[in-house]
Amino acid sequence: MAAHGNSGDYQSGSMDISQHVKAWNGFTAFVKWSTIGIILIMAFLAVFRTH
Repeated sequence: MAAHGNSGDYQSGSMDISQHVKAWNGFTAFVKWSTIGIILIMAFLAVFRTH
């Protein structure tokens, strides 16, 4: 378990978060394109619905 307290090694703001940012950008792009795709499918179904 990680030790709590001031160990002297940690510097605030020095952690590399490039992988986190890349994953977040990928996730938001996936959500955006999925939403657009769902809206297009719903519009297609609304236009070509059968009775």
